[in-house]
Amino acid sequence: MSIWRVILSIICPPLAVLDKGCGSILITFLLTLCGWVPGVIAALVILNNPER
Repeated sequence: MSIWRVILSIICPPLAVLDKGCGSILITFLLTLCGWVPGVIAALVILNNPER
């Protein structure tokens, strides 16, 4: 995970997970709509997952 991905996930979480698949984008987008902090946390967790 690069520093640019971390910055992008803080600024706009759905854009940070664009290459992780449609499900990840949808989950992050919905959580960002519920609140900015849950969206950022979800984006960082998805980006930090070594399986993907």
